[in-house]
Amino acid sequence: MWFWLALGSAIFAALTSILAKIGIEGVGSNLATAVRTMVVVVMAWVMVFVTHQQDGIRSISQKSWVFLILSGFATGASWLCYYKALQVGDASKVVPIDKLSVVITLVLAFVFLHEEFTAKSLIGCLLIGAGTIMMVV
Repeated sequence: MWFWLALGSAIFAALTSILAKIGIEGVGSNLATAVRTMVVVVMAWVMVFVTHQQDGIRSISQKSWVFLILSGFATGASWLCYYKALQVGDASKVVPIDKLSVVITLVLAFVFLHEEFTAKSLIGCLLIGAGTIMMVV
């Protein structure tokens, strides 16, 4: 199931880039990010209530609160940078650079989460990096 959800994420992320590039025309990047964020907030809370998870908020640990809040700040910073980059650059160049997050995530997962970093992971990182360079140069 995780594979199909991840594939859905990739498809919706691709749509996000195209729809955002069209929608951001004539709109400040920070305002566009704020509008997008409000939609995401509403969607997320609707899903919490539809799946009856609202009572779980009381059982979130202090550690989880801290890391979820930090993750929120990272997401906000990412979206602000992404929308500004989309506003001033070509989507076909911004998106591949943004997807270097795959390589950065693999390295950070190895360092901080002690996940396995194999020869296959290294080759994948090198190929993603090389592909990104080829697409933006």
